Formats: sequence, structure tokens, C-alpha cells
Amino acid sequence: MAKNHGPSVKNDDQYEALREEGMSKQKAARIANTPDAGKKGGKAENYEDRTKDELYEQAKKVGIEGRSKMSKQELIEALRTN
Repeated sequence: MAKNHGPSVKNDDQYEALREEGMSKQKAARIANTPDAGKKGGKAENYEDRTKDELYEQAKKVGIEGRSKMSKQELIEALRTN
């Protein structure tokens, strides 16, 4: 049984597995808190096909700092690496 990480982590088992894979606490928590994180499908739109405003909103949702000054390409890179 996974350790309880409190209300900030919704799926403790998934969080633990991601941490064991070497992900940062922030990234593991963000993934474990996504309602459909355990589902497969690959139906998300490519970042390149999204508008800068859509990328900005996604960056805001995941807590990327400095997003307001980023170009579209910088937002894409930040979303892929964060």
C-alpha cells in the first residue's frame, strides 16, 4: 500500500510509481492529480497544432512560471520538459 501524501496528491499509488521512475515530486504530483492520467488513448492535440493562448492556458494549469513572457515555441518546450 502506498504512503498517503495528503490531499495534494490524489493518486498515491501512481505518485509513488512515478517517483520510483525518477520523476520530480512536482511532475509526479501533477500527473497523479490528472483525472485521466492512467488512461491511454493518445488523442491529445499536438502542441504545434494549438494556439499560443491554448498553450498558455495549459502552462498556467500546470504551474509553469514565466509563461507570460514566453513565445509559442518556448511554451511548447516548457510543457514538454516540465
